[in-house]
Amino acid sequence: MTDVNRVPDAEITLPGLTLIGAPSDAGAASLGAAMGPDALRVAQIGPALQRLGLDVRDLGNLAGPPNPRGVAVDGVRHLDECVAWNRAVQDAVAGVLAEGRLPVMMGGDHQLAAGSISAVAQHCRVHGRRLRVLWLDAHADCNTPAMSTTGNVHGMPVAALCGLGPPALSGLSDRTPALPPGNLCQIGLRSVDAEEKHVIRDLGIEVYDMRAIDELGMREVMRRALHGIASPQVHLHVSFDADFLDPSIAPGTGTPVRGGVNYREAQLCMEMIADTGRLASLDLVEINPALDVRNQTAEVVVELVQSLFGQSTLVRTPLRARR
Repeated sequence: MTDVNRVPDAEITLPGLTLIGAPSDAGAASLGAAMGPDALRVAQIGPALQRLGLDVRDLGNLAGPPNPRGVAVDGVRHLDECVAWNRAVQDAVAGVLAEGRLPVMMGGDHQLAAGSISAVAQHCRVHGRRLRVLWLDAHADCNTPAMSTTGNVHGMPVAALCGLGPPALSGLSDRTPALPPGNLCQIGLRSVDAEEKHVIRDLGIEVYDMRAIDELGMREVMRRALHGIASPQVHLHVSFDADFLDPSIAPGTGTPVRGGVNYREAQLCMEMIADTGRLASLDLVEINPALDVRNQTAEVVVELVQSLFGQSTLVRTPLRARR
């Protein structure tokens, strides 16, 4: 069987990478994710990617409002601060894309993906490219203020990108919804609120939860998720939440859920994305050093990011047809 998602090495070219730190806890339930960008730097994310022959720049950390500890107002906590951080991320990501480079947004909590993906979506519309988003996460993040039991915005970015929730978040891009639900695929879900299940169904989002990974295997899940992206006109964005991984290998995250993706499954996921040659932007979020063990989670994420950008055990060659 030929793997239609694999591009020959000679055809894979990557632009320079730009690291963008977004140290915000504004959308999270617990403090600590704001230290995630620096945890990745301590884990040597820049030098690790440079060793792959990549041109890596680091913009440092963006400035934004301090992380508050307020209560929910109209079903949402810290909306103004979250919007401010998302606008800062949106502007930074848009600037990197305009330079022809690949933005790597290092959060911070996952609400920041609303700004990151809003910028990517607008860039794709301007340049006539088709956006495909892979959302690697234990959670669906499809809540709205009316549904959420906590009001935490890091549970709302998917809903906002699909045009639901506060207009200040859902209207970040040049159009609403910023992301058509059919362009999104969620992988690794295992903690989904009752009302979120109905939102996922009604929006028609493509989802491979942990049961699908158990039954189909990671290779088949990724083959399906990556189907049809071989065209050079496709812009692939990966939004990676540390709780995608099982807590046994990634304890440093604010909302861990048992039964997640193991190390080898995660590596295969990254390697198959790398094989497509279409990765064009990336979020790395919800790494919380305050909950970690000797920066283990950031180190694992850096190893996975190396695979995402082409590191492999052997020289990669195109897959041949199998009988």
